[in-house]
Amino acid sequence: MVDVGDDAPDFTAPLADGDVGSFTLSEELGDEPLVLAFYPGAFTGVCTDEMCTFRDNLDAFEDVGATVYGVSVDTPFANNEFRDQNDLDFDLVSDSDKEAVEAFDVVDDDFAGFGYAVAKRSVFVLDADGEVTYKWVTDDPGVEPDYEEVEEAAAEAAD
Repeated sequence: MVDVGDDAPDFTAPLADGDVGSFTLSEELGDEPLVLAFYPGAFTGVCTDEMCTFRDNLDAFEDVGATVYGVSVDTPFANNEFRDQNDLDFDLVSDSDKEAVEAFDVVDDDFAGFGYAVAKRSVFVLDADGEVTYKWVTDDPGVEPDYEEVEEAAAEAAD
């Protein structure tokens, strides 16, 4: 399992950015931290609340130069619609091949007893070098992260 102090595993996946682009983690690393917020599924209640909370607090992340990405196994087309319907001002990574959720070891293999593999709700903050400086993972998809704690972690990673 990826832990604080580890280098984040690299992965490439489609990017729902209003269009369909490509996201490669190593290419997004630079001078500022990244926040990867893994969520089980677009259009579900708690996931919508979580992504909208990140949207509503985006200024706190931008103030320290951090870039937020939502990450789910949904297709880029579903994620683009999810972005549009919720006015999300950040991009969503569509990990439909499950490369990222497997690399970060945040796979929920039997979501809600349906036998469908999704991302566990989790948040990783990476510094500019790609080192994991903060990690939060829950096995309960109904639990949201401590957003203040994530903001503080992003600010610390920016220092």
